[in-house]
Amino acid sequence: MIEGSHKVPQSSDSARQTGVSRKTDELASALLGDALDLLASGEAFEALLAVQDAAGVAASYEFVDDGPEACLEGARDRVRSLARAQGDKDAHLGAPVRYALVYEGAVEDEEQGAFVDALLLEFGERGYAAYSAFSLIGGQGMGDGFSWTDPAPAGEMEPLL
Repeated sequence: MIEGSHKVPQSSDSARQTGVSRKTDELASALLGDALDLLASGEAFEALLAVQDAAGVAASYEFVDDGPEACLEGARDRVRSLARAQGDKDAHLGAPVRYALVYEGAVEDEEQGAFVDALLLEFGERGYAAYSAFSLIGGQGMGDGFSWTDPAPAGEMEPLL
């Protein structure tokens, strides 16, 4: 589990659009939903990544077995490498234009002064600012007993595209 809070970098690229496009919102929402389903059923994962090209083709990647921090960095590196390679021929993915990344971690509850379990989401699109959000979670593996909150914004991230 990754603990801590997101740092909000000051973007030096003022040409980036703010906000989130409908397609990026859909990609991020779908990935978050998949991750919540996995947690409800008790299936573990370190980091899940979804990347989409301009034609709407999406590819998904799972990162496991290297520890949470290494998997998270591996997922971020995959986005960058897909951009350099102009996509993933094996997945029929063209040059990526948007991505979403989800992983389990914790956020600080300022009222209680403790960390609470959360699902963390990072998402971005070429030409846009990148953002993060979190959903508090509990009862992993308990099926209908699993709980989560609506995603809350966590701040701006350094864009991967």
